[in-house]
Amino acid sequence: MLRANNISVQFGGKFLFQDITFQVGDKERIGLTGKNGAGKSTLLKIISGYQGSDSGTVETSGGYTIGYLPQDIDIQSDLSVLEETKKAFSEVEKIEARIEFIHTELVTRTDYESDEYLELINELTEKEQLLHHMGAEKHEESIERILKGLGFESHEMDKPVKTFSGGWQMRIVLAKILLQQPSLILLDEPTNHLDIESIIWLEEFLTSYNGATILISHDKTFLDNVTTRTVEIVMGKIEDYKCNYSNYLIQRGDRIEKQQQAKKNQEELIKQTKSNIDKFRAKANKAKFAQSLIKKLDKMEILEVDSSDNSNINFQFQKPPRSGKVVVKAADVSKSYGDKNVFKGVDFEINRGEKVAFVGKNGMGKTTLAKMVVGQLPYDGTLTLGHNVELAFYAQHQAESLDGNKTVLQTIDDAAPFEMRTRVRSLLGSFLFSGEDVEKKVKVLSGGEKGRLAMCKLLLDPANLLILDEPTNHLDMPSKDKLKAAIKQFEGTVIVVSHDRDFLQGLTDKVFEFIDHGVKEHVGDINEFLRLRAAENFRQFELDKAPKELTEVKKSLSKKENKLLRELKKELRSIEGKISTLEAKIAEADAKLQDPEQFEQYVNDQEFFKQYEGFKQELEGHMKRWEVLAEEIDE
Repeated sequence: MLRANNISVQFGGKFLFQDITFQVGDKERIGLTGKNGAGKSTLLKIISGYQGSDSGTVETSGGYTIGYLPQDIDIQSDLSVLEETKKAFSEVEKIEARIEFIHTELVTRTDYESDEYLELINELTEKEQLLHHMGAEKHEESIERILKGLGFESHEMDKPVKTFSGGWQMRIVLAKILLQQPSLILLDEPTNHLDIESIIWLEEFLTSYNGATILISHDKTFLDNVTTRTVEIVMGKIEDYKCNYSNYLIQRGDRIEKQQQAKKNQEELIKQTKSNIDKFRAKANKAKFAQSLIKKLDKMEILEVDSSDNSNINFQFQKPPRSGKVVVKAADVSKSYGDKNVFKGVDFEINRGEKVAFVGKNGMGKTTLAKMVVGQLPYDGTLTLGHNVELAFYAQHQAESLDGNKTVLQTIDDAAPFEMRTRVRSLLGSFLFSGEDVEKKVKVLSGGEKGRLAMCKLLLDPANLLILDEPTNHLDMPSKDKLKAAIKQFEGTVIVVSHDRDFLQGLTDKVFEFIDHGVKEHVGDINEFLRLRAAENFRQFELDKAPKELTEVKKSLSKKENKLLRELKKELRSIEGKISTLEAKIAEADAKLQDPEQFEQYVNDQEFFKQYEGFKQELEGHMKRWEVLAEEIDE
C-alpha cells in the first residue's frame, strides 16, 4: 500500500496543491483528473520519486515498487527494440553476465585443484539453477507478447530504438514497465501515441493487472473501461470518488448541487437569526434570548461549497479571407515510402466552408496526406490549392516544436504580426495564460499548457484553411469542447485528423475514410458515417481490419460462427487474465530468490520450488493456448 501525507507544492509563491493526503490500495485502478495545469503530472512525479515536494511524504510498505511512464520520452539508444526491452530484466542480465564470466574463467584457468576453481564451479551451478528458477527462458516470450500487444511487428523488434519516434519509444518504455510488474503503475497520458488496437489491448491488460494503477488520460472511454476510482485535483485540493469517470461527473454534480442547497438554507437561517437578534436585543425581557441567539450564531459552522475551477479557454479563429470555391483538389495522387505503398490513385475535392474529418487506423496515411496538402511531403499525381487559399497547420506534435527556453509571452510576441502586438497579452489570457504565467519558460509547462500555447500561436495569422492533426492531444475535456465550438463557428474550411469520436460528433460534414491503399469519401458527420458502417462505436470501426462493411461481414457469418467467435474472445480475455496473475506470482517468487536474506530460506524448500515450477508449467500451457486462440480468432 502507498500513502501520500500532506503533500504540498508551490510555484512562484502560489500553491499548486496543498496538504494533499490519500492512499492507494493493492489493486486499485485510479483515474487522476483535473484541468490542465492543476498538477496531475506533478503529483505523479512526486509519487514516483522523480520530483520532490515542498512538504509532505510518500510512504510505502516494504518491497513496494513503482513503474512510471512520463509524457515526454527520448531514448537515444543504439540497442534494438528487443534488447532495450530486455533491460526490464536487469537482474537476469547481471546473473547471465556473471555466468559468462565464470565460463571464461574456467576455460582459461589451469588451477583445477585449487579452492578458488572449485568455488567457481559451485557458483556456476548455483547461478544456472537460479536462472532456471527465475524462468529466464520465458522472458522473451513475455517480451514479444507485450511488444506485439503495443503494436510492434516482428520485423521491427531488431531495429535500433533511436530510429523510432517519441510515440513508439513511449511504447518501449511502457512495455518495460508492464514486464517488470511493479506494485504500482503510474501512466501519464499513455493513449496519446497509441492506436486504437493498442489502447484496447492496454485496457484489457490493466483491467486484469495484479497491482495498482494511477493514470492520467483525456480519453473518456479508456478511463471508464479501466478505472474504478477517480481522484480530482481542483483548486489546490483533491476530491475522491469511488467510481469511474462518467459516474464521477454525475456524482460530482449531485454533490455540489446538494452543497449549494445546504449553503442556501444556512444563509437563510443566518439571515433570519440576525433579524431576530436585532428585533429582540432592545427589549429587556428578550435580551437574554437575543444573547443566546448570538452565541448560537457564533458556534455555527459555516458550510462551504466545493469550489470549481471554471476557467476555460475562450477564443475564436479570426475571420478568414475569402478563398475560391475549390480549396483543395487531388487527382490520381499516390504516395509511397520505398516499397511501401501508402495510397494510390486518390481523387477528391474539398470546397470552401466544408469541414472534413480524416479517420482510419494508424499507418493508413491520414497525417501523410495532411502534410502533403501543406506542402511538407512530396507525392505523385496532382494536388493543388485553390485561389487565395491561406492555410494554417496544427501538426500532431506541434507542442514539441516550441522553443523550451522562451517564455510564454516571448513565444507569441515573436511570432505575432506587427498589427497584433498590442493584443498578445489579451490573446494569451483567452488561453488561460495571465499574470506571472506569461513569464514561465515553455520547458516547465505541462503537456496541456504546451498544447494550448501551440493552439494560441496558430491564431496569429488569419487563415481560410485549417488543417488540424490530433489537436485534442493533451487538452482537457472543457478545452476540447471550446476548441470544437470555435471550429464549428469558423467560416473557413477545416480538415481535422482525430480518433476522438466525441470531438468529431456534429463537427464535420464529410468523412474521408482511409482504407488499405486508398481514401473513400462519405457525406455527413461521424455519426452518419458510423451508421453507414453499421458500427456501434468508433472503436469498432477502427478495429475492423477488412475494408468491407461490418454488415457484410456479419451477413457472411452464421449464427453458430458468431457464437463461436464470441466464446473464443471470451476465453482469450480469461486466459490473458490468468497469464497476468501467474506472471505476478512468478515475479514474487523471483524476488524472494533474488533477495540474499530470503534466498537461504527458500533455496532448499522443495515445496516452494514444486509450487514455483507448477506456476511456470501452468503459464506455459496458458501461453500456448493463447497462441491457438489468437490464430482461431484471426481465421
